[in-house]
Amino acid sequence: MRIRAPAALLFSLAALTSAQAETVGCVTTAWKFWGANHKVCVEAFADPKVPGVTCHVSQARTGGVKGTLGLAEDPSQFSLACRQTGPITLPAKLPENETVFSEDTSILFKETRVVRMWDAKHRTLVYLGISRKLIDGAPANSISTVPVMLWR
Repeated sequence: MRIRAPAALLFSLAALTSAQAETVGCVTTAWKFWGANHKVCVEAFADPKVPGVTCHVSQARTGGVKGTLGLAEDPSQFSLACRQTGPITLPAKLPENETVFSEDTSILFKETRVVRMWDAKHRTLVYLGISRKLIDGAPANSISTVPVMLWR
């Protein structure tokens, strides 16, 4: 998980209980003479309370000197895809909605968060990704659904 040093102190309790992501890979989008290149990275995380579901998040990462030093603000653009990757076991009491992933995208007050919701009528797990600034609300979002079916 990519955490910028000062922002790590601002983690909420929800973020502390969310999944840890592992980087799948990155693709350079712009070469920078000084510092790291601009890139888009894909990270994977398993839902911490629902075994059998894995999500992938792609996010832009700002390079250059500020990006290298952890001072840059990453763009609010990302994509989310969640899939059944094994037998799904629903816990006895699944919260109506719960943060399952959180990652800081700037030195202060900006994060990408994934919240799981349960659509009981359609037996579907709904994963809503939002990139938010506390001041501006929710400028970007993405959704992915995982119907709960038998695994064969």
